[in-house]
Amino acid sequence: MGEQPHLFLIDITYTADLETIEANLKDHRDYLTQGYKQGFLLASGPKTPRIGGVIIGSFASLQQAHTFANNDPFFMRNLAVHTITEFDPVLHSASLLSFFQQNN
Repeated sequence: MGEQPHLFLIDITYTADLETIEANLKDHRDYLTQGYKQGFLLASGPKTPRIGGVIIGSFASLQQAHTFANNDPFFMRNLAVHTITEFDPVLHSASLLSFFQQNN
């Protein structure tokens, strides 16, 4: 078995009002859909309360995670800022095994 993958949590904080976020949400979600199609995103969604969002993905490096986040329409249009945290999934649900195997 190969090396355990590194996961990244992209914590998004909105810097624009919700009306502006809503007006740009389709472009943001279309961008995320490409990450799911390429197989490196695991989960994403808005925070509660709705002050931002969270993206969890497996990237080859911290730089790749930053590149992905920096190309998000929310970031490119100055509607949000992000913080990226890398972590090693030492324990995880068995349901994630196929994701880890495809990204290893």
